[in-house]
Amino acid sequence: MTVLPPDEIVRAVERTLADRPDRAPRVEKATRVSGGCINPSARLRLDDGKNVFVKWNTQAPGSMFVTEAAGLDALRAQGGLRTPEVLGVGVSPGGAWLLLEFIPAGPPSPEFWPRLAHGLVELHQPSAGPFGWHEDNFIGSLPQANAWGEDWPSFWWLRRLEPQLRLAWDSGFLRGDRESWRALERGLPVVLEDVPDQSSSLLHGDLWSGNVYASAEGEPVVVDPAVYRGHSEVDLAMTALFGGFAPEFHQAYADTGSLSPLYDAGRRDLYQLYPLLVHVNLFGGPYEAGVRAAQARVLRML
Repeated sequence: MTVLPPDEIVRAVERTLADRPDRAPRVEKATRVSGGCINPSARLRLDDGKNVFVKWNTQAPGSMFVTEAAGLDALRAQGGLRTPEVLGVGVSPGGAWLLLEFIPAGPPSPEFWPRLAHGLVELHQPSAGPFGWHEDNFIGSLPQANAWGEDWPSFWWLRRLEPQLRLAWDSGFLRGDRESWRALERGLPVVLEDVPDQSSSLLHGDLWSGNVYASAEGEPVVVDPAVYRGHSEVDLAMTALFGGFAPEFHQAYADTGSLSPLYDAGRRDLYQLYPLLVHVNLFGGPYEAGVRAAQARVLRML
């Protein structure tokens, strides 16, 4: 992939930002922004002094950024956590691209972690309705199926674990474990027994430390969502998987009293199985051991 955006994407950005037909801003400088492992990204300085952020992919389908933009809009509408404003999305001869507000990074404020936890609690306020989303989207570069379901155990198996398992098996990973996975599927109603039907929360869907940063003012900003409506503990389990979240964050979230005893008993591991399987399918065998360990801890609950 290219380090800086192709000229076709730069020209598309300029047209998108035009405030009138005869005046499109010009991009004076593109500076690479590090951090993304799937899509390259850059800060674009315009001739009016403003900065914007663009990410692109020469191979991905255009729907990947369209659904990401819709997810960012949904998070902004729900409130609780700051996300960059979507300025444009499209496909040009140079590839698919997403144009966002540029929010400069800075050091976290002393209240960064509690504010992130309280914002997540606000995002997770449940409302009546099924699990899923009005369209399929992506987790990383992999398709994420979101067809609506009223039964959370079935949704978690059919829309999350099983598709990733089949992809892993087809690629030669996790072979020899099929009976244990059938046992886990049968046990899901036990592990998820206190998750009410028809009561779902809006989820970020991919809340690892690389998708959270501090703004120049020190407030939390979240990016790169894979949104859907599900059980709130899914996001929390993701924050605990790869590290990077301070103990103050986890304590502040736990202090809300919204966590079930089943979360620490093994449900965190159940929810971590999904991103672990995604990592197997994106990055290969090094993540197989993590999948097997998490699966074993869930099975011990049954």
